[in-house]
Amino acid sequence: MFGIGMTEMIIIAAVALVVLGPKKLPDLARSLGKGFAEFKRATNELKSTIDLETRKEEERYNQQTKDQTPPADADEALSQVDPEESVESETVMSAEEDSAVKPEDAEDEFKHNV
Repeated sequence: MFGIGMTEMIIIAAVALVVLGPKKLPDLARSLGKGFAEFKRATNELKSTIDLETRKEEERYNQQTKDQTPPADADEALSQVDPEESVESETVMSAEEDSAVKPEDAEDEFKHNV
């Protein structure tokens, strides 16, 4: 307990008895006991509140990850595809294909530069 041996505790008790006197020492001990009990109760309550909040947060996280899991089979995946989204991606791809350099154009440009 705090690295205090039996000899040190006896010396502290003797000094407290001399300073406070035999009438006030039991009252002080009772007050210290109540203070320690209240402190222990408060720390246990804080610990239980933190544990409860941690469990709630884990449940929320698990629910979010459960909602974001990929579909298990192909039919379910196809049912989630938005048709408008696929049309937009095809349009972008065709525009990229149009802007690509054709081999004939590259040859002509090379000959022109030489």
